[in-house]
Amino acid sequence: MAKDNKFDKVINIKNRKASFQFEFVDTYVAGMVLKGTEIKSIREGKVSLTEAFCIFLDGELYVRQMHIAPYSMAASYNHVAIRDRKLLLSKKELEKLETKSQEKGLTIIPVRIFINDRGMAKMEIALGRGKKSHDKRQDLKEKDAKREIQRMAFD
Repeated sequence: MAKDNKFDKVINIKNRKASFQFEFVDTYVAGMVLKGTEIKSIREGKVSLTEAFCIFLDGELYVRQMHIAPYSMAASYNHVAIRDRKLLLSKKELEKLETKSQEKGLTIIPVRIFINDRGMAKMEIALGRGKKSHDKRQDLKEKDAKREIQRMAFD
């Protein structure tokens, strides 16, 4: 008999706007400090990263404007939907990110949230540089060209 794993459901919540608006320089995987029922809402997939961004406060990295919907099955002890959540990285990574994020034009963007094989919620963050409008148009042209090639290959 196979042993049932309670973390079989794959959670992979992406910030699709991020890759369109930013060019990624570096990516990191960070742990998150969560409270109460937040992990249950994440496992249900009720998270929005569209307006989220990362900032440094007192040498620690936080994610702001990330919306985790209140857990539907909770009685009275539910969490606040939008609050600052601390991200867990090594000191070396934090120092590197802080110095690079102070450069002109670089920001830290949450790219996706996933649950690892141990059941921990992790966030992939990226150090990104904002794209200009002509870069975005070029990306759209390349995407359309790939789609046309795919369409011709199946005909």
